[in-house]
Amino acid sequence: MPRCAAISLLHPVWHVVICGWLQGKTGAVAHWPLPLVQNRGSGVPKAVGRRNRFMKLTCERMTLKLAVPFRTARAVRTDKETLWVKVTHDGVEGWGEAAPVDTYHQTLESSERTVLEAARFVGGSPFETERLTEALLARFGEQCAAVAAIDAALHDWIGKRVNLPIWKYLGLAQGPLPLTSYSLGIEEDLSSLAERVRSAAKYPVLKVKLGSPRDEEIIRLVRCEAPRQRIRVDANMGWTIDTALRLLPLFAELGVEFVEQPLAAHDLDGLRRLKEAAILPIVADESCVRREDVLKVRGCVDGINIKLSKCGGIRQALTMIRLGRACGLKIMLGCMIESSLGISAALQLATLADWLDLDGHLLVSPDPFGGIGGGEGKLHLSDRPGLGVMPMLIS
Repeated sequence: MPRCAAISLLHPVWHVVICGWLQGKTGAVAHWPLPLVQNRGSGVPKAVGRRNRFMKLTCERMTLKLAVPFRTARAVRTDKETLWVKVTHDGVEGWGEAAPVDTYHQTLESSERTVLEAARFVGGSPFETERLTEALLARFGEQCAAVAAIDAALHDWIGKRVNLPIWKYLGLAQGPLPLTSYSLGIEEDLSSLAERVRSAAKYPVLKVKLGSPRDEEIIRLVRCEAPRQRIRVDANMGWTIDTALRLLPLFAELGVEFVEQPLAAHDLDGLRRLKEAAILPIVADESCVRREDVLKVRGCVDGINIKLSKCGGIRQALTMIRLGRACGLKIMLGCMIESSLGISAALQLATLADWLDLDGHLLVSPDPFGGIGGGEGKLHLSDRPGLGVMPMLIS
């Protein structure tokens, strides 16, 4: 770490002004002034130098095309709009990706406003990622996708600045990693679903989206087409308690590993009933969004699905993992539909998880970034500095 950065961590004197706004057709930019650095001799703050004066934050919209339409109990998608965030400082760039979801009151527009507004009250060194992220979450509440993207860009910058991959910077191991599941959306007809299952034969773990009247028929078909693959189920809040109690024994007989979010997010009593029935493990997704929710779902579920876009970034996810372990919960790392850039941030924590559902980039064609794998469900942590992804040349 450069001497000036180390000093600024010990003696932050924040001078928060907005220095400039530039907005174009495809992106926007704002500048965060760096902290002043305390002069030990005179007690008078001095600037860190002309080259280090500003930390620049930019964002740009991007539309990711899906390889095939993806349908859940709530919507069908043919593409996904995300926001790429870039931090530039001291000649180094750090990148992150926001994949906003309306379930959590996030839109592309609200994410973009959050990135721009952040510069109006937050200054500091990129090395103070945790403090910056906490301030952003306190200010912007539900806009966790945007905060997670800023957090990822800051981590990417740090890794490149100190020439370390982020998993190593955080003191974590490189592997081995659990296999990621590959998600199958709800299809309009069973013949299309059978074709999708056959096309996913190279993936050892399948995650099947449910929440339709044909759920039993769907799982029987998937098991028939994929007799040796592991199957997980995501009901996306699409069941009632009676439906769940009817389907779970059937799914257990068909070798389903667990069921994710079978009931409405607020129905913790219902989730507790399903857990106590001990038919299949129950995993919370929409019921466990932020770190404060971990304690709320304790005793109601067997595991939690942690997504950076829900909780606000890498450090927030680490806290949730620690809390979850303390509560005896299994840990799944999940994602939205996003490119390898977004997936790479969660991937840094993959060795801490029991299950991975980091397949968003596998649903995108073409993926504008690469470097994390995913073929046959095998993701890998890169030795490259930062998040370890590389931009791909797309014709």
